[in-house]
Amino acid sequence: MLAGQICDDPLQEMEPEGLEFGVSGELWPYHAKALIVMNKPANHECSQKPKHHPSIYSLLPKPFHNRNMQAVGRLDEDTTGLLLLTDDGALIHRLTSPKHHLPKVYEVTCKHPLDARQITQLLEGVILNDDPAPVRATACEQINEHSLRLTLTEGKYHQVKRMLAAVANRVESIHRSMFGALALPGDLAPGHWRWLPGPQVLYQT
Repeated sequence: MLAGQICDDPLQEMEPEGLEFGVSGELWPYHAKALIVMNKPANHECSQKPKHHPSIYSLLPKPFHNRNMQAVGRLDEDTTGLLLLTDDGALIHRLTSPKHHLPKVYEVTCKHPLDARQITQLLEGVILNDDPAPVRATACEQINEHSLRLTLTEGKYHQVKRMLAAVANRVESIHRSMFGALALPGDLAPGHWRWLPGPQVLYQT
């Protein structure tokens, strides 16, 4: 459907600005490149071929399956919160490149009590077990005895868990609350998603 009328001409020309398609009774806005935010639930894998848990891609409607949507960096299967997905390969490269230093904020619950020494170590830099270069948090705020808010600009494998292990603690849960300037919408339920107007929302202050 286009403007409420059935369109059966695949060659029909139209202006893309503000265009909405009607697909199976649902309105879909036209986007040359798709960019969405999802509130990732626990026990879902950021993989097209999951091994142990359902894929996050199973939470997306069928029209996205034909667009080769990809997660912008992976979250572990037990990590929840803000996840970006897009079909724009250049944007994925830009957002995941360490050169751009886009901060990601994680709300972390730890098994053992936290202390000021651990917070200082995370800010000054810790050595991961397979990387000789120190890894530092951009910001680290203790929330209570067992939780902290950690800001990182890198995206190493299991980085949050490995950083807490390096200060003799253990992660119990991780929730990503921000990516760049974008905060996870408070009314976005786990497993749900919504369109973003464009990558500019990640840089706005």
